[in-house]
Amino acid sequence: MLNTIKGIYTNGTIILNETPPFTESKEVIVIFLDKEENPKQRVFGSLKGQAIIPDDFNEPLITN
Repeated sequence: MLNTIKGIYTNGTIILNETPPFTESKEVIVIFLDKEENPKQRVFGSLKGQAIIPDDFNEPLITN
């Protein structure tokens, strides 16, 4: 089973935000996340008018 716990790495030390739910020794994998300084925010409606939906959009694709 995998457990995920956030923490911070500072000056060669990892400080966990919470205590792990076990006391015995466990193998770990450490992943360092790059924090984006200015994450791009989505702008809703930014593609308005750039897509055209035909009038027969809901009609069957195959006609007999």
